[in-house]
Amino acid sequence: MSDKTPALPVVEARSGVSAKPVADTAAVSKAFAALQTYDRGSSRASLMPMDDAVIASFDDAQLRSDLERRLAAVLTAKVSLVAKQYVCSKLGLIGSAESVPALAEFLADRDLAQAVQSALESMPCPETARAIRDRLPKLGGLEKVGAINCLAVRRDAQSVSVLATLLADPDNQVRLAALAALGNIGTTEAAQALQTFQPNAAASINLAVADALLACAERLLSAGRKAESQAIYKSLADSPQPKHIRLAANRGLATARKP
Repeated sequence: MSDKTPALPVVEARSGVSAKPVADTAAVSKAFAALQTYDRGSSRASLMPMDDAVIASFDDAQLRSDLERRLAAVLTAKVSLVAKQYVCSKLGLIGSAESVPALAEFLADRDLAQAVQSALESMPCPETARAIRDRLPKLGGLEKVGAINCLAVRRDAQSVSVLATLLADPDNQVRLAALAALGNIGTTEAAQALQTFQPNAAASINLAVADALLACAERLLSAGRKAESQAIYKSLADSPQPKHIRLAANRGLATARKP
């Protein structure tokens, strides 16, 4: 009996197999044609060539630009909501300033707004936040709340003044979203807006204001603005806030005072 361990079989890599998806022009055109009738229950296989082309376009600026243009055009075509939601998901991956206007047109669309917001959140170009800010006054209800959340996720410092005006919005959900957004943005200007609003805030949203201030103080501390962070923590710790808010403020204050 041999005491040697038997060698495992060697599996050789197949040659000629590409590790990256490639764009098949004819297949992509068929996928765009399939979008015209694509709906709930349709086979996802018909769109796979477009998925591959989107991935391939990460290394091909010309392909990415062409796909973006064609995808944006679908938003205004007579296609199903499901097809438009699919388009939004792809524009979120490859979209640039060129497709922002086409997407922003649907921020007020009750059915498509959520998919549009997700796409705009993902796109790094500054034009997205500007487009959302410009359309905020025309939005209402959940669409407005979703747009505010987009600005919060992007931590768009240029939106502070717009968000500050929404603290007086008659819709309570809008007020709460604006508070959370200012806390997440966490700049000096955001802190000032929250501190100005706090004395006049309705009792029903006092906790939300305090939470936003705590978030803002944490952001400021992370940015190295210790004095501003300490001032917020101290004001909360010394005020008649609920116990858990004062405890959080005192912990934050102790952290901010560390060398």
